[in-house]
Amino acid sequence: MLDDEQEKPDDVMTPRLWRRNGWIAKVIKNEDDDGWAVEMTLIGESEPALVGPWTMGRDKKNPKPLDASAFMTLVKTASEVIRRHEHHARALLHKTFSYTRTDGQRVRADLDVAPDEDDPHAILTCVDDVTEAPLRAGRVAPGFKLTATRVEKFLETGEA
Repeated sequence: MLDDEQEKPDDVMTPRLWRRNGWIAKVIKNEDDDGWAVEMTLIGESEPALVGPWTMGRDKKNPKPLDASAFMTLVKTASEVIRRHEHHARALLHKTFSYTRTDGQRVRADLDVAPDEDDPHAILTCVDDVTEAPLRAGRVAPGFKLTATRVEKFLETGEA
């Protein structure tokens, strides 16, 4: 077994609840029908990362018990959900736009939005897309539209 798969004193492995490797898998009654669901929660988080249907047992009344194989599959799936969510959140806060100026210079503009409710803003950084030489950076509105016209105005005047 790998080190992270070694059983630890605070691990729980019961038919409806597993707590292991930083995750909690809990089989719950499905609120939408007569079946069962499983929720996967990263320890320390208040909300589950994943909730999905769970298989009925042979008696067609009770849920199938959790086992090591199912738990590891659920951990992998829930980890992927979290990874995709983090990737999406990063994509919302960082945007890149490139264009060619009339003199032939390639410009890359990076817009990084600060997730600050009290002081909403973004930082616009413009660089030569070939040499990576900085051209201009400054604070702009978080909703700044990355277009050649807007970035060009920013480069020339420093104003958004």
